[in-house]
Amino acid sequence: MLFAQRSLRKTNKVLKMEKIERQIQTAIVTGPTGTVGTALCSRLLQAGCTVVAVCRPGSPRAVALPKDANLYVVACDAANLADLPQCMAAAGLPVQADAFFHLAWAHTIGAGRNDMPAQIENIRYTIDAVRTAAAMGCRVFVGTGSQAEYGRVDGVLRADTPTNPENGYGMAKLCAGQMSRTEAAALGMDHVWARILSVYGPHDGPNTMISATIQKLLAGQCPDLTAGEQKWDYLYSADAADALYRMACHGRSGAVYPVGSGTARPLREYIETLRDAIDPALPLGLGKIPYGPQQVMFLQADITQLAADTGFTPRTAFADGIRATIAWAKTQKQTN
Repeated sequence: MLFAQRSLRKTNKVLKMEKIERQIQTAIVTGPTGTVGTALCSRLLQAGCTVVAVCRPGSPRAVALPKDANLYVVACDAANLADLPQCMAAAGLPVQADAFFHLAWAHTIGAGRNDMPAQIENIRYTIDAVRTAAAMGCRVFVGTGSQAEYGRVDGVLRADTPTNPENGYGMAKLCAGQMSRTEAAALGMDHVWARILSVYGPHDGPNTMISATIQKLLAGQCPDLTAGEQKWDYLYSADAADALYRMACHGRSGAVYPVGSGTARPLREYIETLRDAIDPALPLGLGKIPYGPQQVMFLQADITQLAADTGFTPRTAFADGIRATIAWAKTQKQTN
């Protein structure tokens, strides 16, 4: 029993190591037009970095990227990341960078999560991204994984929490993280993997629970929802972006960091806070949708090691972040 207690303390102990310092002057960001991607571009610009935002050719969402003299939009599909240096050269940009943030990923929602051929292609794109990053002289590759790598877990999520993904998306993310880590090591480049939990914020896709609920309520409609008993960990996109930036600067090579606020609340509370920020009198259809067969009922990140290594601290309360998200959604409603 004593041995078991000592082992548990050892497992939960935060590793304290000498702080890593990487200077990031130029960064590559794939998948820059989503809620985390746009926030990451803004965070990098705030830090004085030159940012190369790699967008799908013809992407209609590229117009949402920050307007800044130090941000350059380069058209290159995720399937052709090996061609990125040539695309940058053709745009008159130096073919070199310090950090590569790989956020691009196709088929992230609905039935696409179990589109196995498509998910396998996502793994290939990730390996291509690592090789391209190394060819451009990047010191660090930061990849974005998902809580889906864990599957359903009752406890708080840590780097060493056993992984048991239940869909192709989670399986592919887990595989991409492991393979890209090995590939980066072989190429002499640092590798950091973020397992992101639930993020919300401006520029989010229309089909997430938060976005869909905002749209319904702004239209004066009653959203159909589950009972909202599940306890989840939501993080504002600007805070998620700050975590990724700090990982690039200070993250340990080979590390896996769960990324969230570090706290969990019943989903019902998040939804009620969202509703109250629009109109407290609006009805909510809580309980109208049954839980799915693979419903995640508990989701919380242990960010202790992330904080110790990088100094990351979530700064945005959900009530503040959701107001900013609603304000952005209103601008979209007016322009559409």
